[in-house]
Amino acid sequence: MLNRHERSKQQARVVSALVHHAQRLIRRRWRQLVWLSGDAVQCRSLAQELWQAYPWQQPLWVGSDEGAVNQSAPVIPVLSPRKARTRLGAEHQLVVLDTHSTGFDPEALGALAGTITAGGLLVLITPQTWGETPDPDYARLADHPMHWSALTCHYLARIARQLQASSHVVRWRAGHTVELPKLLSCSADEPAYDDSDCLSADQAQAVKQLVGLKRRRPLVITADRGRGKSAALGIACARLLTHKTQRVVLTAPRLSAVESVFERVAVLCPEGRRVAPGHFVMAQGGELIFLPPDDLTKQVATQLQGGDGSYLMVDEAAAIPAALLGQWLAVFPRIAFATTVHGYEGSGRGFALRFRDTLDRLTPQWKALTLKAPIRWRSGDPLETLVNQLLLLKASLPTPQQRQARAAETKVIDRALLAEDDSALEKLFGLLVQSHYRTSPNDLRQLLDGPGTALRTIEQAGEPQAVLVTRQEGGFEIALASQVARGERRPQGHLLAQSLATHAGSREALTARWRRVVRIATHPERRREGLGQALLYDDMADAEREGVALYGATFGADPALLQFWLALGFIPVRLGITREASTGEFAVMVAKALNPNGDAVLKDLRERFQMALPSLLAFELKSLPGSIVVLLLGQMPSAPLSARDWQDVEDVATAHRDPALARPALQALAREVSHSPASHGPLTETQQQAHQHVSAWAFQNLALANNRNEALQLLRLAVNNLIGPVK
Repeated sequence: MLNRHERSKQQARVVSALVHHAQRLIRRRWRQLVWLSGDAVQCRSLAQELWQAYPWQQPLWVGSDEGAVNQSAPVIPVLSPRKARTRLGAEHQLVVLDTHSTGFDPEALGALAGTITAGGLLVLITPQTWGETPDPDYARLADHPMHWSALTCHYLARIARQLQASSHVVRWRAGHTVELPKLLSCSADEPAYDDSDCLSADQAQAVKQLVGLKRRRPLVITADRGRGKSAALGIACARLLTHKTQRVVLTAPRLSAVESVFERVAVLCPEGRRVAPGHFVMAQGGELIFLPPDDLTKQVATQLQGGDGSYLMVDEAAAIPAALLGQWLAVFPRIAFATTVHGYEGSGRGFALRFRDTLDRLTPQWKALTLKAPIRWRSGDPLETLVNQLLLLKASLPTPQQRQARAAETKVIDRALLAEDDSALEKLFGLLVQSHYRTSPNDLRQLLDGPGTALRTIEQAGEPQAVLVTRQEGGFEIALASQVARGERRPQGHLLAQSLATHAGSREALTARWRRVVRIATHPERRREGLGQALLYDDMADAEREGVALYGATFGADPALLQFWLALGFIPVRLGITREASTGEFAVMVAKALNPNGDAVLKDLRERFQMALPSLLAFELKSLPGSIVVLLLGQMPSAPLSARDWQDVEDVATAHRDPALARPALQALAREVSHSPASHGPLTETQQQAHQHVSAWAFQNLALANNRNEALQLLRLAVNNLIGPVK
């Protein structure tokens, strides 16, 4: 065994070897992960020695204040892993990610890896036995009444296996020598380009297309992190302000996400000045204005933004609700959307799939551009390759199969086996990423280790074609359920059951056992074949056999999605009264009873919802889209119009009766039309629009035009169009 002096000399040799290795990385413009494992105190001491052995540019320590610095070392500021996203856009040559006290945060690893510059190291500190038990970050997964230490750790075990096997990792065990992997040859030089402001041919092409935006031909730019996407926006904004336009509007989920855009504009336009954090003004009067998505939407609605000649640049578009993107698309003739294609900013691939229909419908001549060449490091970078593998950031769609003549067979997936089969896991996760608007690195851990989480798939030839992810909820004691309903307690998890108890006041919604749909995804080329329905029917049958009382789901109130669940016999039981930040839509909850206990709970929830809906539409849900309103009215009890109601309706439609004095009859008409397709056939497109207009006026007091007389005439016409379908 080495004595203290010998250990100190060995430690110094290891640190010197790592510094030399980093210098070799600088010559290749690569970065690498150093896996430092062992005792917490010893690992931190080693990491601090590495910190002090070289003049690293902007080094960063991420972890807990506990024991981060020894007595003889200089003070090192410590950043919490939960705040790792705040470093997006920053540059660090050394990042120490200490998991001993805080546990491993997948999103922190993903975010921080993108900030490390060429020649940089990301030092991941873990216990020696890492992957054998859950760590403290699993507390975020532990739904009541579970404790995080009792969860499975398939996710951590997978990460540890991959770190042990990877040829891209520097393995450093505290008290031992370091394993330095061989650095392979660099890839070929990047293509030449003729733009002194740009750092790659890809970036130069992006700038050219941004500056040359054509009317009604939006540009969609997608890129992995570190490809110079935001810098390209900055260069283009500078050139537009200098030569072409008086105003460029810039939006993103937060101002910090576009800080590099403003920095680039300031460098290229020295004659201008930044008069506010989100406002840059040129000497000749041109301006770059940042508006948060909500503010931009309000200004668009009041016609303060948009119109002929206006430009809009949208950065990190995948993190902005698609509904807002569509509104902006309609009013800005020249618009560009840029987004990262994976990870913590939102799923760019899911964004592309979801938003493509809107682009095709409104601006069929839109263009797509992908930035492939990295800016901060060189292609073939070991750290990027490793992080993509660990977090499955590049998970691609499985291969679509031909439709089968026989009914699709579903099967439940063993999560322990799935965690050990990386090929199967990547295919399944790729299906979820491609089919959903937002997927983060944390979702993979929830998938493998979340308590009460279950997976069911439809596979053909080893390729998943559809997947269902569910979670168990409810089953609370009545005393705790009462405390939750009164707002006195908020146990972790149980999203749907707790929401119904808290907002609807139903204690029984928490004491009953639920199975909630977390995700349901079908391969884009296999949709409308009934695969999702097959998954749900089989899973509901299993849940019923297991004694589960209720089956439910919560989702953004999109008309097509709501119709899907209503067609399966699910009943709306709650509607959020504010738009969800992630979707821009109102969240709706639906449920289906699986046994007599569930029937009783659902009956109560349905009655509560039906009683509350009219008043909510008049106040809190005044901005709920008409297409959703008419679907929900169809869930209200049917009540045929009386002779007096019909007289009032016809007086509004064909005479001069004031509609405000016949509102109850018009409300009854709107509700009856919502039930009419079952008995009178589907509505024409004109009748559908009339139905939405009458419903919006009768329940939400929304006029059909700004001019009162015009609004009155439009309402009379809409009422007249609805008389036929129900009389």
